[in-house]
Amino acid sequence: MAGEPQADCLFCKIVTGEVPADVVRDTATTLAFRDINPQAPTHVLVIPKVHHPDAASLAAAEPGVAADVLREAGEVAKVEGIDGSGYRIILNTGSGAGQTVFHAHAHVLGGRGFNWPPG
Repeated sequence: MAGEPQADCLFCKIVTGEVPADVVRDTATTLAFRDINPQAPTHVLVIPKVHHPDAASLAAAEPGVAADVLREAGEVAKVEGIDGSGYRIILNTGSGAGQTVFHAHAHVLGGRGFNWPPG
């Protein structure tokens, strides 16, 4: 069920501490941690602590938590020192867009230049 922890979800296991992560920030509703396969010098994932399979379902069910994810992405950029030079927030939705873990999450990338359009 959406919102409830899923036994087979990697990110739910990170939230509960069952799987370790390099945590950058931890709030009541979100957790931010370093990506294990970074695509930029700074690559941090911001996830809601509640389980929703993608950003669209999170926003529809819990818009306040979706806003918390975006707010935390900005805080991560400040903590990581990339807020002045620019950064990218990416929310992949669906396997065709590159989503590999089906728990809503935002990628915060920075520390290098980015081209447009992306990949």
